Amino acid sequence: QDFTEEALHDAARARAVPLGKREDLREVPLVTIDGEDARDFDDAVHAEPDGDGFRLLVAIADVAHYVRPGSPLDRDAYTRGNSVYFPDRVVPMLPEALSNGWCSLRPHEDRGCLFVEMTVDASGRKTGHRFGRGLMRSAARLTYEQVQAKYDAGDMTHLGALYPAFRALLAARQARGTLDLDLPERQVVLAEGRVESVRPRPRLDSHRLIEEFMVLANVAAAEQLEAYHQPCMYRVHAPPTDEKLETLRTFLHSLGINLPPGDAIHPRDLDRVLMQVRGTEQAPIVNDIILRSQSQAAYSPDNLGHFGLALPRYAHFTSPIRRYSDLLVHRALITGLKLGLGGLAPEEVGRMPDTAEHISATERRAALAEREAIDRYLAAYLADKVGTTFAAKISGVQRFGVFVTLAESGASGLVPMSGLGDDYWLHDEATQSLHGRRTRMSYHLAQDVEVRLQEATPLTGGLLFSMVAPARVPGAVPDGRVEDGRRARERRPRRG
Repeated sequence: QDFTEEALHDAARARAVPLGKREDLREVPLVTIDGEDARDFDDAVHAEPDGDGFRLLVAIADVAHYVRPGSPLDRDAYTRGNSVYFPDRVVPMLPEALSNGWCSLRPHEDRGCLFVEMTVDASGRKTGHRFGRGLMRSAARLTYEQVQAKYDAGDMTHLGALYPAFRALLAARQARGTLDLDLPERQVVLAEGRVESVRPRPRLDSHRLIEEFMVLANVAAAEQLEAYHQPCMYRVHAPPTDEKLETLRTFLHSLGINLPPGDAIHPRDLDRVLMQVRGTEQAPIVNDIILRSQSQAAYSPDNLGHFGLALPRYAHFTSPIRRYSDLLVHRALITGLKLGLGGLAPEEVGRMPDTAEHISATERRAALAEREAIDRYLAAYLADKVGTTFAAKISGVQRFGVFVTLAESGASGLVPMSGLGDDYWLHDEATQSLHGRRTRMSYHLAQDVEVRLQEATPLTGGLLFSMVAPARVPGAVPDGRVEDGRRARERRPRRG
């Protein structure tokens, strides 16, 4: 969590970027669009009509100007690999003098940037791009909520052609057939260090707008580096393994949904499944199971493509404040395009495979830390609610019990075998279900249940529940037993 004294000293010496040979973008009405609680702004966007299509500009903070290869700042950034975001704080990749200062695109202040100017046609297909190094001045710091409210009210101040361009990019994404998972994200709201509430984080068109602009800029960066035969730190995502695909196919079949046969699955095949269940009770669990079936995205100097985005090449260019991978891409672009100082050092090229492995590991470490922190806050939030019953949905089935996710808070915990009821439970891995040998009761994925909180441990984030309202299977009699098949047949009315 602590930076070295040398890194802090270098960050404190940083000063404003001069115009020099940079392209002057200060008259372009670029705006930053981030979350309400964001403290650093490293990307800015602008769009305007261009014939039947659009001209887009994505400007990114010029971190490479300040963080040079082999410097104390670079060594600290490499060690961290990325910033880590907790509900109450951020552990940044760079000292605050840079991450919240000279590398933050604050409104009405001159900032150095790397930019990409892109042209797209009316269908959202990129027809050209141009990278450069510039000096910009953000016209406004906007939040996602502000942008959406402006657009909904017909107020296009600072928005230009952002939304029409977004609609075109979205159409291109849909035509490409990407995997568009709908995974609700919950925000832990703190007050004086305690959890005040847990609420769903809204997903607005303004969020997707920025995502589409960033994806296009990332694609352009990978294409540019390939064209100039420069090393590239690709963001890669392999297709699901045969084993995971078969597990997914079995689960979907239990819901009456079929995937195309064979292992040559395309993201659009999975997206059709998501569209089929959208708006139904099964939608959350199907989204979650499809997510679990995916391979883990990673960094690599070798291009393996990006399955989820249905893209043949992809790199991270848009967040060098918080991801070391993006800083490497910036340096490679500076070298390849001869944009001045701060390019990729020869020794960095040789250790690209090791760097890819390292930053992939730091990303996984950060994701685990963030998830565990939220789990602990949720456990603290629920600690005084032991004995309370909650509506929940089964989100996992194992030999030792079932995992449930509470409907209101999104907190997850375990109902162990002892909490399921007095029976001998048989685990069916293929259908991801548990069946009681004596009572013939069953529990399966996506099943709605009612659970009672038995234990909440904030120190570990652990939650234990017991089942209150188990579901009965057809044919069960009031005490939970299933009638003998012969006797059940004898009770049927005779034909004729």
